[in-house]
Amino acid sequence: MEQTPENVYWLQNGNDRQSPRPGPTGRPNGQTPQQRPSNNLTKWLLVIIGVMLVLYIINIFNNNFGNAGNANRTDLSYTNFLEQINHGNVKDVNIIGTSDITGTLNQPVNNQKQFHTYQLPNGDPQLSQLLYSHNVTFRYQPPPDNSIWLNLALNIVPWLFLIGLFFFFTRRSSQGQQGIFSFGKSRAKLILEDRPSTTFADVAGVDESKYELQEVVEFLKTPAKFQRLGGKIPRGVLLVGPPGTGKTLLARAVAGEAGVPFFSMSGSEFVEVLVGVGASRVRDLFEQAKKTSPSIIFIDEIDAVGRQRGSSINTNDEREQTLNQLLVEMDGFDNRQAVVVIAATNRPDGLDQALLRPGRFDRRVTVDRPDWNGRLAILKIHSRKVPLASDVNLVAVARSTTGMVGADLANLVNEAALLAARRNRDNVDQRCFDEALDKILLGAERPLVLSDNDLNVTAYHEGGHALTGLLLEGTDPVTKVTIVPRGQALGVTMYTPLDDRYNYSKEYLLTRIVTALGGRAAEKVVFNRITTGAENDLQRVTQIARQMVTRWGMSERLGTVSFSERENPFSGGGDTGAPTDYSEETAELIDDEVNRIVGEAYQEALRLLSTYRPTLDRIAQDLRRYETIDQKQLHAIMEETGAPVAPSQFHVGQQAVTALAPPPPTEPVAPTETQ
Repeated sequence: MEQTPENVYWLQNGNDRQSPRPGPTGRPNGQTPQQRPSNNLTKWLLVIIGVMLVLYIINIFNNNFGNAGNANRTDLSYTNFLEQINHGNVKDVNIIGTSDITGTLNQPVNNQKQFHTYQLPNGDPQLSQLLYSHNVTFRYQPPPDNSIWLNLALNIVPWLFLIGLFFFFTRRSSQGQQGIFSFGKSRAKLILEDRPSTTFADVAGVDESKYELQEVVEFLKTPAKFQRLGGKIPRGVLLVGPPGTGKTLLARAVAGEAGVPFFSMSGSEFVEVLVGVGASRVRDLFEQAKKTSPSIIFIDEIDAVGRQRGSSINTNDEREQTLNQLLVEMDGFDNRQAVVVIAATNRPDGLDQALLRPGRFDRRVTVDRPDWNGRLAILKIHSRKVPLASDVNLVAVARSTTGMVGADLANLVNEAALLAARRNRDNVDQRCFDEALDKILLGAERPLVLSDNDLNVTAYHEGGHALTGLLLEGTDPVTKVTIVPRGQALGVTMYTPLDDRYNYSKEYLLTRIVTALGGRAAEKVVFNRITTGAENDLQRVTQIARQMVTRWGMSERLGTVSFSERENPFSGGGDTGAPTDYSEETAELIDDEVNRIVGEAYQEALRLLSTYRPTLDRIAQDLRRYETIDQKQLHAIMEETGAPVAPSQFHVGQQAVTALAPPPPTEPVAPTETQ
């Protein structure tokens, strides 16, 4: 069965299929890809290209203007120009600098009176005397000031641009060659000893795991204290536990406490497309760690690279080579070099056995779900920066969040703070925590407009759950019943656990089945018909009964024999329907026992609800009137109608907070939803 951090709650007429959570898409939500820093050389090349374009445009304009003037004049050779002077055909002359000569003719040549010519090199010393003798008006003009710089720019800048391109492509080519050879380099993130960010003071709820790692930190700080008695440094520490329990946080705390270089890398970062890259990165990572020893290497999600070899038909040679290199590096440490490997995974059952033997991972630290004391400590840490109102009872919140891990509790505090902010409050009160817990476990309220018939069926369905829970001894106290649609449910019955449970009795499981079937039984007793509202109830009931028979030996006909393989306690999966090792006759017997247990529980629910029909009607009426009934109102209804309340329902006292019943330590058996 799916292990979920929840306490028991019943849902009526809702779809039990949870909408998929927004999963990762390669990066966290709202996070943009990291942009590479701009290249200065590229910027300068763009500037040079822009300058060249400007100069080119200026040159085009100059040529156009010059060509416009040349269209109304004729070009003469210098000899022809002298002949025109001697023939008296030159009217005036403009001598521009030392080269250009323009002027006007008396009689047109080539149908043009304006002319242009070039002087002899270094000028003609006899020209002014010749012009004076023929009465030709002439004058000197200085050359344009920008012609030299413009010509210089047009002639030199293209060459500078070509040289810049040459250096640019040369540099890019060398970078590309370096990139090819850097595939085998480790991509581990190095946290230096002078930059601690997280310490053990930021870790709570996993004290046993923290003590194990504190000893490793102490060894790295003072190795002589242990070596004087012949002790050896532990080679590796494997952190095992469900997701969200704080494995990565513990590793960060080690980095902050150890005061040594800390190399952090994910298991998936070792393997690339090219063969041999993973093994090369492993070698490079351990070489860096040895050079800076004492140091710590942290490999997150090591199951990505450390899975059992040969266990799958689709073998991956690259992954196996990476694992082999990791095995060699971990077993080849120099005893004088203090390098510790810390790895984290929530799938320890799939790791290679050679990786788990002593000498590689000497210690396996289980980071399990915290108890209520641990949850209280976690809540205090996450609420340090949150202003709390005077009515906030963190002890009640910790007791009502059975099965939640550190990540869930951090989300609970954050949701409560967001809810208080939306209401423009100056602090977070207990009501914000209660509503935030309801939202996390059940979903947000949905403004559905239901028909009167649907509301009536939902009220009796939830009333059946609540009444059977109030009547049966050994069930968790009923704390709230509501027919307000939330998430995928149209109604909810919530229970508060007495305390964290680690063992479940047969009697307790049977009462859970009866209360789960209370909704279907109420529909049968009141309306003499059944609806689809009990879909998830039936699924949970069947799972509990089947596990009672096949896993926990609670069937007299089958005896104390287990007929199922033990699942990974951290994978969160249930029975997969894989081939079994028992006969068809045994399978039929199992089905018969499951049907017997469920059938007897259903008959008990029908008997209870038929006997206390007036109480059921009163609960349904109050649900229609108030939509939500708390524990105090339920007890008042039971007293007024003369129905006995089980003694176990009074153990909670004033702690009537929204909660869920705890799952067993390895597999949850409590139903969580009805359809």
